[in-house]
Amino acid sequence: MTKKDQKNFAMKKYLFNHAPAYLAGILLLLLVDVTNLYIPQFTAEIIDGLSTDGGFASGDVTRVVLKILLCGLLIMAGRFGWRYFILGSSRKIQYEIRGDMFSHLESLSARFYNAHKTGDLMAHFTNDLNAIREATGWAVITVFDGVIMTVMVLVKMILYVDFNLTLLAFVPMILIAFGCYLYGKIAEVRMEAKQNAFSTLSDKAQESMAGIRVIKSFVQEKPDFESFEKTSEDCMEKNLNVVKLRILFIPLLELVIGISMMLSLLFGGRMVLNSTITIGQYVAFNSYIGMLVWPMIAVGDCINTFSQAYASYVRIKKIFDESPDIVDDEADDTFGSVKGDITFKDLTFRYPDGDTPVLKNINLHIAQGEMLGILGRTGSGKSSLSDLLLRVFDCPKGSLMVDGTPIDEIPLYVLHRDVAYVPQDNFLFSDTLEENIAFGLEEKVSDHPELKELVVKAAKAACIDENINTFPDKYQTIVGERGVTLSGGQKQRSSIARALLKDAPILILDDSLSAVDTDTEEQILANILDIRKNKTTIVIAHRISTLSKADHVAVLNDGEITEYGTHDELVKLGGFYANIFEKQQLEKELSAL
Repeated sequence: MTKKDQKNFAMKKYLFNHAPAYLAGILLLLLVDVTNLYIPQFTAEIIDGLSTDGGFASGDVTRVVLKILLCGLLIMAGRFGWRYFILGSSRKIQYEIRGDMFSHLESLSARFYNAHKTGDLMAHFTNDLNAIREATGWAVITVFDGVIMTVMVLVKMILYVDFNLTLLAFVPMILIAFGCYLYGKIAEVRMEAKQNAFSTLSDKAQESMAGIRVIKSFVQEKPDFESFEKTSEDCMEKNLNVVKLRILFIPLLELVIGISMMLSLLFGGRMVLNSTITIGQYVAFNSYIGMLVWPMIAVGDCINTFSQAYASYVRIKKIFDESPDIVDDEADDTFGSVKGDITFKDLTFRYPDGDTPVLKNINLHIAQGEMLGILGRTGSGKSSLSDLLLRVFDCPKGSLMVDGTPIDEIPLYVLHRDVAYVPQDNFLFSDTLEENIAFGLEEKVSDHPELKELVVKAAKAACIDENINTFPDKYQTIVGERGVTLSGGQKQRSSIARALLKDAPILILDDSLSAVDTDTEEQILANILDIRKNKTTIVIAHRISTLSKADHVAVLNDGEITEYGTHDELVKLGGFYANIFEKQQLEKELSAL
């Protein structure tokens, strides 16, 4: 991603893209509302005709009934149309925002994921997007339908029945405007609290399910359930606060509508007795009052939906407002590929939120095709070196060069394509072993059977093929979430096979052989040396047996290179490396005994 590729989140963009569909839906909604207005009028014609001696014949009744039937057919077709266009557009908008948000999340750097929990992010994809879908679907319908219906019903009541009676019946409804204002203010606060509570609950559930083995092994089921129950109760209370507000508002609306109906019955009845209006007009007027019930209730629904959607919009916008820390200054489609010559020059690095350098004055050259081993205590800066090579973080300009080019001038897509990485925490997807190993390929193995041979070759190089063939489904074995069905060593070797299949110019193994036995480790390293000739390999490890085959070994202590040389040179030096070597040799001899 370049700086130019970063986009802001704005709802108007999505609404504008679907403006023609919304316009078609609103026009059909208008057609339905206009047609609805004629049904009480036609009913009034029948009542007045039948109540007048000789006023209506059976044929006249049939004619009016056919008009009502035609209105019904138009309403049916119109309702199908506005549902298709408006609700369909809301679903498409939800789909588009979901895709854009996922794409944006994939572009964000490690800092963002260190500060945000998985469950909270999942809530954005579920609850928040559902709220926005409702606002761009049903809420749009209720807004336009409520406004259009209210205006047209009032006009019809004035023109067809009586202005004074209409004004008298509508005056109580003015109270709704003030009530809606207060309702909206309170609802906005409660909706945001509700959404945040759902995020917390989602995160708690996700964390508990992911860590269920740890919870069981420490017999913490009861405390974890109590913690979940407390979080669930808080979420329930926040939801009930929203419900309480709604169940208070709707009856008040109905009370106002009831008052209007009472005034209509009282004064409208007198007007019929005084022959100011006909019985048919009186019946039609009461039907119109009834038709105002839906717009008034729609006001409450709209405020409720838009308040929730606005709270969700703010939460989603915060995600889109995040910018990746690592971006290309500008796109360079002409850049070729990385060869693997790496130079660290006077590199001193501290994390963005840290004050103390984790790497100090690193000077190191790794020639193309060389295998470099890195040894050091926990926290000595080993993984930080690999983070800088992967450009998870940016280092001072000019302090890290690849093939003579500053690493920040190499396009990210080239760097990530040409560097294969096996992390300490091996992550496998809940898919088949075959697809997990082939994850770095551009095509899926299921679509290209000819790639199966490459998968098997990589698995053999990582010494996992023999294990895979003992499984009932072999390479089609589903490994479960994060590879839960595999042992630690099997997960490590599957991850190594994935990296070897990528066949990148640079390979980084970050303590990736710690869970395999020594014999398997030696075989894997021998295979790596064989298949990666003229390709650069960096092996970070704690076991000297892993590093002994490297061309050079760098020893890190407190972020500084304190020893550097071949295995034999470092053993003769008698320093930290030699001390670790002697201890591990002794452990090996004692284990043999």
